[in-house]
Amino acid sequence: MPEQPSSNRWQQKLFVALQYLIPQHGLSWVVLKVTRMRWAPLKNLLIRMAIKGFGIDMSQAAEQSLSAYPSFNAFFTRPLREGVRPKGGADTLLCPADGAVSQLGDIRDGRIIQAKGHQFSVEEFVTPRLRDMGAFDHGSFITIYLSPKDYHRVHMPWTGTLAQSIYVPGKLFSVSPTTTAAIPRLFARNERLISLFDCDFGPMVVALVGAVCVSSMDTVWEGTIAPADVIRPQPHNGPTLSAGDEMGRFNMGSTAIVLLPPGVTHWLDHIAPMSPVQMGQSLARVTQPEG
Repeated sequence: MPEQPSSNRWQQKLFVALQYLIPQHGLSWVVLKVTRMRWAPLKNLLIRMAIKGFGIDMSQAAEQSLSAYPSFNAFFTRPLREGVRPKGGADTLLCPADGAVSQLGDIRDGRIIQAKGHQFSVEEFVTPRLRDMGAFDHGSFITIYLSPKDYHRVHMPWTGTLAQSIYVPGKLFSVSPTTTAAIPRLFARNERLISLFDCDFGPMVVALVGAVCVSSMDTVWEGTIAPADVIRPQPHNGPTLSAGDEMGRFNMGSTAIVLLPPGVTHWLDHIAPMSPVQMGQSLARVTQPEG
């Protein structure tokens, strides 16, 4: 790989340094307010700027008229047209979101790869309050990074019944490739929502990780997850969601991480770090339990 120009390296270092200096939560609060404004001239301007600046493909949107969106956030979390994301095979793990694979692989010694040279522990990430935490020892994981141009709803990789949902307050570092390569334990430090599902092969975690300017996260069973200053474990009796069903969304962009127990997945050959992915495509073959 060719060496980056020194000017780019300094720009990246400055960007990372700013992550420690900016008022992360204050900035995100401002974004929350602005992106929910319903004043048509402002919200239409923001939508047009986003479409042009990020290269958003509106032909895939269920609603293509900008005036139909009451706010910028409604546009950002827009649904897709029926059929534009075909579902993968019945025996495969489905991609939970549009984006790119940041990392994937085995959970070794209770640790997950964040980027080259950086790891974080499963226990720190999901918190000790998660039921069945030890079931992921020697299991596998995949991390999907959603850029601003991507579809921002998160769907079920496999059919499961919600067993536990835990909101964990934290930092709001950017989750861009630049910062994940530079900030230690980023995903275990950022605000996140950990959802544990009981599946036919055992437990599965789908985690939504917040980031700067991600003003909130939603789930289909609880609505908007508001920031809080305490960990809030929330046991549930259901719901059961089928593979491909929507389970939540990011109000602005971020990262989704899936944790699986050992012996369940065999990643498909073309799924690798930096691979572009779309919601619903097959990521891995799933080994069904015997009997």
